[in-house]
Amino acid sequence: CPQVLDAAIVGMPDPVMGERSCAYVVPRPGEVFTLDDMVSFLKGHNIASFKIPERLEILSQLPLASGQKVNKVALQQDIAHTLVKESGL
Repeated sequence: CPQVLDAAIVGMPDPVMGERSCAYVVPRPGEVFTLDDMVSFLKGHNIASFKIPERLEILSQLPLASGQKVNKVALQQDIAHTLVKESGL
């Protein structure tokens, strides 16, 4: 997507399905990227609806593990923590 500099998809906890997907996106400088933008872009590229992430989180940069590999464990922990905060528990 032209608005996106970097992205990663991780599983997030879901009480009904067990897990759903969350996209972490780093927009290009000066760009605004929304969930609607992401869904429209993916549907426009014929991505199956079950593969489209249900949530979007915007970051200034993705956390890296060793070297250049995205630390997906950190992202999964982040979304789990965010969901707990949002639920008020």
